[in-house]
Amino acid sequence: MTATKKRSKRRPRIMTECTIPPEIPDSALPDLIFKRDRLAEKAIREYVEWQAPDEKVTHAERVTTEFVMGRKLEGWDVRTDKERWWVVTQPTNLYSQKLFPSLDYTISFHVGVTTRMMSRPDSGVPEAERAVLLPAWRRWEQAVEALQEADEAEEFQSVGMRCRECLVAMVKAVADPAMLKPGNESPKRSDVIAWCELIADHVAHGQSAEYVRKYLKTVSKSGWQLVGWLTHASGATQADAALAIEVTQHVLSTFGTAVFRHRRGVPDQCPECGSYRIGLRLRSPNDEGEGVPGCQRCGWIAGG
Repeated sequence: MTATKKRSKRRPRIMTECTIPPEIPDSALPDLIFKRDRLAEKAIREYVEWQAPDEKVTHAERVTTEFVMGRKLEGWDVRTDKERWWVVTQPTNLYSQKLFPSLDYTISFHVGVTTRMMSRPDSGVPEAERAVLLPAWRRWEQAVEALQEADEAEEFQSVGMRCRECLVAMVKAVADPAMLKPGNESPKRSDVIAWCELIADHVAHGQSAEYVRKYLKTVSKSGWQLVGWLTHASGATQADAALAIEVTQHVLSTFGTAVFRHRRGVPDQCPECGSYRIGLRLRSPNDEGEGVPGCQRCGWIAGG
């Protein structure tokens, strides 16, 4: 009896609910995200393209938010036309997913590295406000590093000199001849006290800002005099230098905040609901601008 081979029949492809759909293109993913934060996403996109200038971001999605030691950390999954990255915030850094396949491990690594970095003195000033006086803040960081290495009176004096340079850099970054009253002669660029008075009058004008204006003038004058004294103090101590660092930091932060709010026109309260939850917002979901003052409570937007 001859055995006959049965011809194998190819099973027909069954289209059922279990069929795996094709991969969704990156361009379509943003429209599928619930509660998309466009302003935060824009900042992440710009950061990645700044760090990887030869790449173009095709998709950025926040996938986790954690609170570690009082800090809010956000984990973002970012795709570019060449690579895939994890971006972890506060402070922001990016990690290749080829080297760090696990986001949880990446966050643990990020916390360890940034904790060591943050053990150094920090300005504590938001990046947007810090950018207003960036050259001055860089000199302040150099003054902090000099203090950490100083152990002699002459080295403590040099900290005072660096602090003086910080305040001079602050004035040069903000001073504008338009702040002068008609007929008045412009002070020298290194005349910190005179320029700080003009800046205070300009960014904190009006009766409602009287006490703010007076405080800006007072703190800048006393701060300038303190760091000037330290520069020439033959018996300067580490405590004196540390005080100069703190005073300089305070002057930079107060003037930076005042200048930032003046330039951006950020009100103290929402004119609609009276809330103090004022920040920068986009005018519309598709707006690609830098953001305008807006209320996080009622949704009011300046100029809207």
